[in-house]
Amino acid sequence: MSRIVSVGISEFKIASAPTILMTYGLGSCVGIALHDPVALTGGLAHTLLPAPVRGMDTMVRSAKFTCWAVDLMIEELIKCGCVAERLVAKLAGGATMFEPQHRTTHSGIGERNVTAAKEALERRGIPLAASDTGDDYGRSLEFNTVTGIITVRALQRPIKRM
Repeated sequence: MSRIVSVGISEFKIASAPTILMTYGLGSCVGIALHDPVALTGGLAHTLLPAPVRGMDTMVRSAKFTCWAVDLMIEELIKCGCVAERLVAKLAGGATMFEPQHRTTHSGIGERNVTAAKEALERRGIPLAASDTGDDYGRSLEFNTVTGIITVRALQRPIKRM
């Protein structure tokens, strides 16, 4: 039987099989999953913002920021016996949650989160195996560390597996 571990906003968790890593309510936030199919170990981050704003450069790195989450997870996955060259990634979230007339200067965070995640993965040489990003609806994720499959759930939408 699989253990279930919840990943909150601005967090990441690492787990070995058999574990289901879950995160809820990805709107403009991005869920980034990294999986080592040999070690049957993975990490899931629920990132809030693409990068810190100017003047926040001295703060402690955290999974709050998409630009740092990939590096932080890779460091922890390697400590757990994973090999960076075997890691594969999947992304979900990054939605546009407001109608154009209600958007503020913070608009486009979802799209910028997705871009930051893809750039971080590319910088580290991690292939992106699948993604379910953008559009205008929130998502919740279940990441199976045995299979590497992510189940994406959204209200009034069919369940997706990637």
